[in-house]
Amino acid sequence: MASRFVPRVCNQARGYASQAAVRPPVQIEGLAGKYAMAAYTSALTKGEKNLSKVESDLRYFHDILKSDSPDASKLRSFLTNPTVSSQTRTTTVSELLAKQKGGADELTSNLFDALSQNGRLGLTEKVIEGFLELTSAHRGEVIITITSAKPLDKSIASRLESTLKGSQFASTNGAKSVKFDYKVNSSLQGGITVDLGDRSVDLSVANRVNKLNALLRESI
Repeated sequence: MASRFVPRVCNQARGYASQAAVRPPVQIEGLAGKYAMAAYTSALTKGEKNLSKVESDLRYFHDILKSDSPDASKLRSFLTNPTVSSQTRTTTVSELLAKQKGGADELTSNLFDALSQNGRLGLTEKVIEGFLELTSAHRGEVIITITSAKPLDKSIASRLESTLKGSQFASTNGAKSVKFDYKVNSSLQGGITVDLGDRSVDLSVANRVNKLNALLRESI
């Protein structure tokens, strides 16, 4: 349970009680969100430098998970394999994090230990994405997620970013910068979807096909 993780990481922050209470800039839903917010709160309570270090650790691990390499595929399967002991999975994760420059922050290690012991390593990707969403919101960044059926060419992505940055869709009060997160979902068949918070624009082929099918059903 995430509740086991909260006191564990927060124990490191008790010496900082004199600082103003830290609250997540946005709420991340679900169990993964609880882990993400607990880690964010504890890291920031120790200071901006510590928050940046934990973010660097998690971004490093996330990049490994999201790569197209065979090793990444094996790692994703490994994290969700219930037949592998929690100790083995914890050791493997620790070895990966140790390869990063400077090694992993203690809080990062505690997060993965808790996920492993609670049988929640399958949530790793969502927990990390939740944490990164929190750090982006903390810096006043606007994150626009662009999902396509296959990876976009750099030239297309560049033109798309320029258009979206100057659009009303991306305008948010207090935003200091706009960043883009690219994802691939082959079920879209073609086209893209653009998401920003609770706003979404669906320009996918799959959406057009669904609308056409709906019209055909209505005409019968």
